Amino acid sequence: MKKQLQKGFTLIELMIVVAIIGILAAVALPAYQQYSDKARYSEVVLSSSGIKSAVEVCSATTASNATYIVECINGGGGGVINVGASGVVTSVSATSPGAGVVRITAVGNGTFNAVANPTYILDGTRSANGQVIWAQLTTATATCVAAGLC
Repeated sequence: MKKQLQKGFTLIELMIVVAIIGILAAVALPAYQQYSDKARYSEVVLSSSGIKSAVEVCSATTASNATYIVECINGGGGGVINVGASGVVTSVSATSPGAGVVRITAVGNGTFNAVANPTYILDGTRSANGQVIWAQLTTATATCVAAGLC
């Protein structure tokens, strides 16, 4: 009588493969979620570029630091217009925390990396030649930093 060789996988081999796939999924899923949230939040960061450009143009055409804030933000006629809600963006606005400084604040709409409505904040300081130097705020008010989004 001819012996028949076993073909296929045993139950224990299949259970080991399923366990390995489960472990890999448990590790990969949170990393993918964080990557996905960071990609969605990039729209909030990008939404600030319009106001940022408008502030730079206004700064280049304004004579001094004294008139820079008055002309470039808060309806001063320099072409800087705050942006309302759209998609994942709640708002983008320009304010002045001090002399010669424009602060652009973009607020996300929703929860990103377990942070509700995280904010992205840029401070633009006008130099003597009219150039605006931008710096991202990393304090507690810029909640996107702690969430690892920006």
